[in-house]
Amino acid sequence: MIGGCRASAGDSLRFCPGVTLDHRWDPGQSAAKRMSEKEGADMARVSVEIEDHIARVTLTRGDKMNALDSQMIEEIIAAGESLMDSKARVVVLSGEGKAFCAGLDLMSFAQMGLQNPEEWLMSRSHGDANQVQQVAMVWRRLPMPVIAAINGVAFGGGLQLALGADIRIAAPDAGFSVMEMKWGIVPDMGGMVLLPQLLRSDVLRRLTYTAEKVSAPQALDWGLVTELAEDPVARAHELATVIAGQSPAAIRAAKALIETAEASTDRAEVLLEESRVQVGLIGKPEQMEVVAAQMQKRAPKFD
Repeated sequence: MIGGCRASAGDSLRFCPGVTLDHRWDPGQSAAKRMSEKEGADMARVSVEIEDHIARVTLTRGDKMNALDSQMIEEIIAAGESLMDSKARVVVLSGEGKAFCAGLDLMSFAQMGLQNPEEWLMSRSHGDANQVQQVAMVWRRLPMPVIAAINGVAFGGGLQLALGADIRIAAPDAGFSVMEMKWGIVPDMGGMVLLPQLLRSDVLRRLTYTAEKVSAPQALDWGLVTELAEDPVARAHELATVIAGQSPAAIRAAKALIETAEASTDRAEVLLEESRVQVGLIGKPEQMEVVAAQMQKRAPKFD
């Protein structure tokens, strides 16, 4: 039993670490620390399983359309942090039930209004991010790629959660919205870091100013999602299987290099980083195994 859940043979593992809850936004304490304070209790809103080097992270508050409350926020962060040093080579992030994530729970929204926003928004509790920003950014911080499989809706904070993934696969009838303006606020869960990487400025401004709902085909056309699939979870696992079969070192290096390139305005820095990363890969055991496997027409084998 690990964290109250069963571990099966081989490399298949189910994580259900406990979380201590106070039902308040507490940016001063990491989700990982909360997990350690109450080992043995199940995570009620998020499940994590690893099998064949693929981590399956599922939001399990399906009866509430996986809306974000304080417990869900803590558990999403905890789930991401639990994978940081795992043997997973790729992550599939999805939502149970009729929706990926409908955004902030209305009751939690009301609770937020009773607190001093400066206290929990301005604190940098997770590196350069606050607690709610970490809900999206933890997936970008992971060393391995993350694929979001989106069904139903991804509204507001739910959309920003999906933006934390490297790749987004959506059902044809999925819906999206930068919904914060509906409540008189702005996207503040990493959206203004992640959205400009995907959308033209005029499209970003339109969606932010209007809070309009966007269909999956339109989201695909604008670049908000990567592709459409009738079964986004199945398609995500198909793609994850391909990624998991690549050199783990090269995949992690590629993700880190892309993050550097997207964040930098210094061309020389990016060119130098390309070279530095390549030096760390060429001639190393994993790269030699990839070459040997190609020559021998077989799948490469990695430790």
